[in-house]
Amino acid sequence: MKIDEDIGKRLQLVRKIYGLTQRELSRRAGVTNGAISLIEQGRVSPSISSLKKILDAIPMSISDFFTIDLVASDSIFFSAQEMPDISLDKKIMMCLLGGSTKGRAIQILHEYYQPGSDTGETMLRHHGEEGGIVIKGSIEITVGDKKKVLNAGDGYYFSSQIPHRFNNIGEEVCEIISANSPPTF
Repeated sequence: MKIDEDIGKRLQLVRKIYGLTQRELSRRAGVTNGAISLIEQGRVSPSISSLKKILDAIPMSISDFFTIDLVASDSIFFSAQEMPDISLDKKIMMCLLGGSTKGRAIQILHEYYQPGSDTGETMLRHHGEEGGIVIKGSIEITVGDKKKVLNAGDGYYFSSQIPHRFNNIGEEVCEIISANSPPTF
């Protein structure tokens, strides 16, 4: 395959990932629709300045254009059965989304706290940030010297370096979708 074809296929893939038509990209970049079409077909090799002008309309740098991995190498979608339970307690279930994904920068959990369950008397503390939204039930969250009961629809966000604790003081299962970065599991 020729370099022109590689650039053309890459441009077409980038354009589609960003949800742009050839016409919209050409309008944004100030080039003709035909120019975009010819580049994508590998029939014309754009100059660096032309390619930069087109990529600025996306926006994307030339270095990103040539180095970004446009094809997902890991799974993208996960069924409930593909999310392992990483709980350490029988009363708390934590299902990890994308646990097998290499180089994860974020951890997303689907958490279930049985009535009366808590994360322990010792406060949790780790690097990063975390946040979540209560989907069902209620949970008492202690962060440092602050304590609050959150109900369905309420959320939280804090620095994970502050000692914290989760406690289901309600009478039904509490369900939370949470995220923290960097991953701790």
